[in-house]
Amino acid sequence: MSRDDPDPVLSIRGLRKSYASGTEALKAVDLDIRRGEIFALLGPNGAGKTTLISIVCGIVTASGGEVLVDGRHWQDDYRFARKRIGLVPQELHTDAFEPVISTVSFSRELFGKGPDPAYIERLLRDLSLWDKSREIMKELSGGMKRRVMIAKALAHEPEILFLDEPTAGVDVELRRDMWALVRRLRENGTTIILTTHYIEEAEEMADRVGVIRQGELIVVEEKHALMRKLGRKELKLQLAEELAAIPAQLADWGLELSDDGRELTYRFDATADRTGIPSLLAAMRDLGIGFKDLDTRQSSLEEIFVELVREQRSAAE
Repeated sequence: MSRDDPDPVLSIRGLRKSYASGTEALKAVDLDIRRGEIFALLGPNGAGKTTLISIVCGIVTASGGEVLVDGRHWQDDYRFARKRIGLVPQELHTDAFEPVISTVSFSRELFGKGPDPAYIERLLRDLSLWDKSREIMKELSGGMKRRVMIAKALAHEPEILFLDEPTAGVDVELRRDMWALVRRLRENGTTIILTTHYIEEAEEMADRVGVIRQGELIVVEEKHALMRKLGRKELKLQLAEELAAIPAQLADWGLELSDDGRELTYRFDATADRTGIPSLLAAMRDLGIGFKDLDTRQSSLEEIFVELVREQRSAAE
C-alpha cells in the first residue's frame, strides 16, 4: 500500500509480527513514508500502532518483512538506521537520578553525535525546560518528564521522528508547545510519524493518514482526499413549522426528523454527480413544507475513522 513515492525516507514491506499464542499483531504491512511529511497513524487500542513503531525503531523483533531507512536495510545497517530515527514512546522511561541536561546530552552522544551545548540549550528552551535543566529527573512532574522524553528523542537531530501518543494525558501548555515544535521540525525537513487518540490533532497536523485495525493497514490516503472521498455532508433544514412525521413522499431521501419536529437532516455524498438536494427541496415545496434556514457540514476525520473501522468489522463478520 502507498508505493507511489520513488524515494521514500522509510519503506516498510510485508512487515509481520506473530506471538507464540498465535496472535498476529501485524499482518504483512506495506507502507512508504515520504520525506518531510507528517504522517498520522490512527487505530483503536491494540490495533498494532505501537508494535509497528517498535519494530521500525529496533525495540521489537519482526516475524517477517523488512524496513528500509533511506534505502538501507534497518537491520543490516543498524547504526545508520538508528542515527536517523528518534522515538518518543508512550511510557516514561527516564534516569531518575540524572539532571535533565545530562540525560539529554547523553542521548545525543549515545548516537555518535559530538557535544553541542548550544543545540541542547536551544532544544531545552524550545520545550520550556531550560529553567529545569539542572534539576534531578525524579523531582520533575509528569508533564516535565514528558518534555524531557521529547528532548531525548531530538537530541541527536534525527531525520525521522516517531511520536507514539505524545500528548496523551499531558497538559494543554505542553500540547501547544509540542505541536509548535513539530511544525518547526517539519519546516526544517524532519519527517514525523505520529499515533494519536486526539484525532482532531491528526486532522490539523497531518499531510497523510493511515488507519490500522487488528494488525492490518486498511487505508492510507492524503488527509484532504480521504475526507473528500469518505466524508459525508449533512444538510440541516430548520423548518418553518413543526412536522409531526416525515411524509411517505420523502422516504427516498432517508431523512431524520429532530428537535421536536423542527429540524430535518439529510446526509449525502458530496462527491456524487447528483446529491439529491434539488429534488428534495422541490419535493418539500410540492408538499408545502417550508424552511427558514439551512446549513451544511462535512464529516470530521474522527467520524470517517469510526466509519472505516465499522465497515471493516462488518466485512469481517
